[in-house]
Amino acid sequence: MENSGVRINKFLSEAGICSRREADRKIENGEVTINDRVAVAGDKVLPEDVVYVNGRPVSKEEEMILLVLNKPVGIVCTAEKREKNNVIDFLKYPKRVYPVGRLDKDSEGLLLMTNNGEIVNKIMRAGNMHEKEYIVTVNKPVSDSFVRGLTGGVPLVELNTTTRKCKVEKIGNRKVRIVLTQGLNRQIRRMCEYFGYRVEKLERVRIMNIKLGDLKPGEYREVTEEEYNKLMKLIKSSSNETVKPVENTNKKRNIYRTGK
Repeated sequence: MENSGVRINKFLSEAGICSRREADRKIENGEVTINDRVAVAGDKVLPEDVVYVNGRPVSKEEEMILLVLNKPVGIVCTAEKREKNNVIDFLKYPKRVYPVGRLDKDSEGLLLMTNNGEIVNKIMRAGNMHEKEYIVTVNKPVSDSFVRGLTGGVPLVELNTTTRKCKVEKIGNRKVRIVLTQGLNRQIRRMCEYFGYRVEKLERVRIMNIKLGDLKPGEYREVTEEEYNKLMKLIKSSSNETVKPVENTNKKRNIYRTGK
């Protein structure tokens, strides 16, 4: 740690407590103290400082943890204990980890879990253009015009935005493969609804170079050394600025999410 100190939100993310974004929320809610003083946004932590979150001391997590979980439908990507179906209680991992981004409660598939906040920001920040791949089953036959429409960018009036162009491939009568480089709130479901389709099953099968493989719903594994090394190369030049919400000025909605 530098003598000039580390910003409190970065300190908490590097300690494996939560992402920087969640750290900002905890600080705003008065849950964080530095040397018995309630922390405020922008505070810096020095080597001799003692940091507490909800009364518990925080120490930097030295071991890097990165897990691949096949999240089942019904599990919520939150560490909030008030949510009975939260992913932390479901996983029951012996060390402190939290999800990299989100995957909707009604969706399933690959969810990364980590104790490293810097990785969270580098992987999920839309500006870094990292790919996430989904297999999507819809309620009626997939037409060529549907595939072309999804590929070209879809206006989402309720979010006051148009989706970024993406890769779409028909892989079955009612099934498509979609590769996104952004993560708007329920993006794929909204995109399909725009063309009169309803998503019946949505499974994420890849984040960058990490694939779900044959993991069964509810199972998890550690990333392999090969996966980890390649991931580090892919995110080496990526920005680690905190992912910030984009506000819809008409409806005051938070539209930058990673759930699909």
